[in-house]
Amino acid sequence: MTTSNMTAEKTSARALFRSAYENRYTWPSSFPGYTADITYTVGDRTHSGTVRVNPDLKAEVFGIEDEQAHKEVAGQLFEIAIHRVRRAFEDTHGKNSFSFGETDDAGAKEILLGGKSEGDRYKVNNNEVTMVHRHIHGIVVTIHTFSSHDTGEGYLSHQYDSVYHDPKTGVQKGGKSVFTDDYEKVSDYVILNHRHIETTDEADKDIAFSNIQLLTAE
Repeated sequence: MTTSNMTAEKTSARALFRSAYENRYTWPSSFPGYTADITYTVGDRTHSGTVRVNPDLKAEVFGIEDEQAHKEVAGQLFEIAIHRVRRAFEDTHGKNSFSFGETDDAGAKEILLGGKSEGDRYKVNNNEVTMVHRHIHGIVVTIHTFSSHDTGEGYLSHQYDSVYHDPKTGVQKGGKSVFTDDYEKVSDYVILNHRHIETTDEADKDIAFSNIQLLTAE
């Protein structure tokens, strides 16, 4: 492959990935935050309380006294909020290079990253990211998305799985988790109202949010 062809391929891979990246549903900087009632069920144990996601997307949990359940709910809220943060493509991936890998039987194109995120890879199909393989905080997470919601302002994952591996040995850490997420529109914003998690080595988890209310300026 000539240098010019390699450059064209990398540019095309970058453009394809950027389009899918910018097609994700995210909250604008004007997002006011919200409160909600929560019911969190782990196996046969149920915990109820309230949550608050602030305009800076930091989350708080109230009324759940069980320390482990409180920690798990806070962790889920963090994951929910961090994926709705709107960051410009160049701010996130400006120091990365992109090239094509394989195309699978479903037509998803593999995108290989170099530069700052060397070793990370994704799959893109129908202008959506359908696979993520990233090195995060000394561990590798791999996520496959099977279906999505079309919000009219970008897509949100509906059913997907995730698994973690040691980046040096490749040994799986913990069980594979399968997620099912559902959403509702509250005023101008789409917000998660239900998440079900099945993990191979843990009890099922179910998180239901109700009475979702946007925060008002104080």
